[in-house]
Amino acid sequence: MASGIKDKVAILGMGCSKFGERWNDDAEDLIIEAFVEAIEDAGIDKSQIDAAWFGTAIEEQHVGKSAVPLSMALRLPNIPVTRVENYCASGSEALRGAVYAVASGAADIAMAVGVEKLKDTGYGGLPQRSRGSVNDLFWANASAPGSFAQLASAYAAKHKVSDKDLKRAMAHVSVKSHDNGSKNPKAHLRNKIDEDKVMNAPMIAEPLGLFDCCGVSDGAAVAIVASPEIAKSLGKKDLVTFKAMQLAASNGREAQHNSWDGSHFVTTRAAAKRAYQEAGITSPRDQISMFEVHDCFSITELVTMEDLFISEEGRAVNDIMDGFYDADGKIPCQIDGGLKCFGHPIGASGIRMLYEMYLQMYGRAGERQRKEDPVFGMTHNLGGFPHQNICSLTIVGKEGA
Repeated sequence: MASGIKDKVAILGMGCSKFGERWNDDAEDLIIEAFVEAIEDAGIDKSQIDAAWFGTAIEEQHVGKSAVPLSMALRLPNIPVTRVENYCASGSEALRGAVYAVASGAADIAMAVGVEKLKDTGYGGLPQRSRGSVNDLFWANASAPGSFAQLASAYAAKHKVSDKDLKRAMAHVSVKSHDNGSKNPKAHLRNKIDEDKVMNAPMIAEPLGLFDCCGVSDGAAVAIVASPEIAKSLGKKDLVTFKAMQLAASNGREAQHNSWDGSHFVTTRAAAKRAYQEAGITSPRDQISMFEVHDCFSITELVTMEDLFISEEGRAVNDIMDGFYDADGKIPCQIDGGLKCFGHPIGASGIRMLYEMYLQMYGRAGERQRKEDPVFGMTHNLGGFPHQNICSLTIVGKEGA
């Protein structure tokens, strides 16, 4: 039986660019901005990095194919560099490559970089891409807002939640994230909103209004990882280590069989069970200190908190309205503002989520800092649609916890 990665890899340093409309910068500028912060934080020279992974999903719009753009942007010393793409979980996929390389002993120090430059593509949302000739035969008209709106409708029907109650809970999700994002100097959107504004916003795809949807953005994030022994030899103390990384991919059951009712994410539930087992977590609602989840739409966050087994099935509306996931609640969710306020530069998002966990663990989150000392933090990075997706989960925490 696989022993997993628990406490085999530590975070050596991290960096994150300012997210937003970066009209005057190209993707390479964003990479360098995040890398300079990460390498200074790690306290190493780039010649000490053994290998790197590069996550970007719509590379045709900015950096282009292969791993060469990352190697050239950072003038890396001809080390192995691998470009990866896995829908909107591309950043987490890059991180998984770097962490697994260190855990296996193939690298002493490895780096994960995620970037996307989307605001100047000319598209109002994400650029349209071919999904492959087979998918396009039966998936021709799917849009992200339309698909996730159907998730909301299916959830409401299954759990007999009124339209008004579900809309109010989704509004609370968005208001909470904007409150948190207003305290984050690296967030794209820093404006506070109230529930009435969310409830009365223009409709995008019923029941998802304007403030139920995250926007696109430009941004980059970097993580440098090493074994705990090497981190300590470099003078690092109170290490933040990886407890689990799990990924689940849809196998066609949701899209092709009526056993799926459309109200939840099959992949998230499968990955969560494995992640908790790998991390040795038996009661996640009591043990996890904070979450960053893939709130591409407010309904996604609501449903995900059940699929991660934090809220009981059908009870997330109650937990949300009780403030359970607020910044001062029992388990804060999106304490940095989430996709709602950072936007979603695809390749960067998964590593950006880990960046907030890292800051919180070391007490560096400024006015967003949790009062209680966090022990475990979990990120959830989702790519695709409710019926066909990739779910990537990461649990980090204090060494030995």
